[in-house]
Amino acid sequence: MPLDYEKESELLKALGHPIRLKIVGGLLSHECNVNKMVKVLGIPQSTVSQHLGILKSRGIVQIRKEGTKTCYRVKDARIGELLKILKK
Repeated sequence: MPLDYEKESELLKALGHPIRLKIVGGLLSHECNVNKMVKVLGIPQSTVSQHLGILKSRGIVQIRKEGTKTCYRVKDARIGELLKILKK
């Protein structure tokens, strides 16, 4: 199957921001809600939500509702492999 360069470049663009890389790095090990991310990252809730929106629109993360909480987790299994490559 040929590589869809357009689609893959959108994935890489979405990961091309340090905060989004931190978010997906943290979500690889466990799912999390926005409030926890705000505390860990030390940035405003609106900024976290903006970055999550980009990741969600590119199919990188997905949500799971838990009562009134929204939990996020990495949806695309390739993300873990990409981060491993970056750590080398």
